[in-house]
Amino acid sequence: MTILIIAEHDNAAVKLATLNTVAAAQKIGGDVHVLVAGHNAQGAADAAAKIAGVSKVLLADAPQLDAGLAENLEPTVLAIAKNYSHILAPATAAGKNVMPRIAAKLDVAQISEITAVDSPDTFQRPIYAGNAIVTVQSADPVKVITVRSTAFDAVTAEGGSAPVEKIQAATDSGLSRFVSREVAQLDRPELTSASVIVSGGRGVGENYMKVLGPLADKLGAALGASRAAVDAGYAPNHYQVGQTGKIVAPQLYIAVGISGAIQHLAGMKDSKVIVAINKDDEAPIFEVADYGLVADLFTAVPELVAAL
Repeated sequence: MTILIIAEHDNAAVKLATLNTVAAAQKIGGDVHVLVAGHNAQGAADAAAKIAGVSKVLLADAPQLDAGLAENLEPTVLAIAKNYSHILAPATAAGKNVMPRIAAKLDVAQISEITAVDSPDTFQRPIYAGNAIVTVQSADPVKVITVRSTAFDAVTAEGGSAPVEKIQAATDSGLSRFVSREVAQLDRPELTSASVIVSGGRGVGENYMKVLGPLADKLGAALGASRAAVDAGYAPNHYQVGQTGKIVAPQLYIAVGISGAIQHLAGMKDSKVIVAINKDDEAPIFEVADYGLVADLFTAVPELVAAL
């Protein structure tokens, strides 16, 4: 049994979600191969070769793979798919983009966002915004799986010495072309990898940055937001945590002015410690919080910053 992981990378280094996906693959068992598909991506391939538990790295290096377009990555994967019992990718925007194409072309059912491995053919995944966990058993000859990275502790990025083998990249499909990319510049930790997150809801209002910024600075935290806060324009889209945003599981999650709608809880309830500040003592967020403070956030948060 051999498992292929489609690495998420920036052509120079692999991203953390790939390390979580390797951890999931190790629970399935068997040899773990990592595909690095990109352009001028030798650096990412060398980094993948050092990941603990990886037995081989496949490098597909071509200009048409530079932007990570699913239409070009999919045929590159299909060319080697017959060699693998499982094909895994992180359940990130990139993974969610390419994996359904691979599953469709292989005529198999994709198993999305697994959170546990029961056996090589049986997996657990959340449904109904995380309110239920379903156990899925697959009889498909190739299991195409996306992995919820927050459910698996990342393997170490050092210690491995896998060989790097170059493979042929598929030709440009001509179905899409890369036009531009707008990259958000962050002066704080990235949301999905931060150990501390300060998140604000609609209750923070237009004072979102004024109220939460000092607290995040004190804690060295990333900033997050509920969908309501994002929709109202109080926080940028890439701050959104929840079912339709980012899934996070930091060591500490501080929810300020967040009521705790199901969609938001689905994105953060696996956090190790949850602190909620809300003036409504019946807010659903208190049901999942380890520590709750019923108070006016505009008074409580500045007092907390002063105390820190």
